[in-house]
Amino acid sequence: MNKIRATVSGRIQNVGYRAKVIGIAKDFGLTGFVQNLDDGRVRIIAESKNGDFEKFLDAIRIKNTLIEVADVEVEHAEPTGDFADFYKLVGEGETDERLDKASDYLKEMIDVMRTGFGSLDSKMDVMIDVMRTGFGSLDSKMDVMLEKQDVVIDETRGLREDMKGYMDMKFGKIEGELDLIKGALKERGILC
Repeated sequence: MNKIRATVSGRIQNVGYRAKVIGIAKDFGLTGFVQNLDDGRVRIIAESKNGDFEKFLDAIRIKNTLIEVADVEVEHAEPTGDFADFYKLVGEGETDERLDKASDYLKEMIDVMRTGFGSLDSKMDVMIDVMRTGFGSLDSKMDVMLEKQDVVIDETRGLREDMKGYMDMKFGKIEGELDLIKGALKERGILC
């Protein structure tokens, strides 16, 4: 069994980074915990039976729209076997702070939705008008396309008929030649 202590820095707090780390750690079969530090970094303590932390450390170097890991400092330590699972340590007052932020975000979303749907209504009217005029030109283009499709179908039928006639002629010729070959083989006693 092996153990690491990792300190991660970057844009990683209040963006769902710890939840991602928990999922990754569980995928790798690790035990331990992840927690926010007061200085904006995140601490990860992880233990592994096989000691292969490289893929885990690569996987937690996340960069996406919300999360951007800048650095991961790693030190190896003696394993204690104290952990049965991988979990998140939540600091005192952290849940209350998050509920307050969530409430503010919800209020903002409600305001945006109230004002946004008003302007959306007029934009939808404009879009419907554009679509109506667009479908008019689309209708004539569809007629042209259908005419071209009919031409292609007629050409394909003609080609099939030509090919069938050609193949019938070739197969007839081959059958005649095979009859000659069979006759010659029977004359020589090679074929009964």
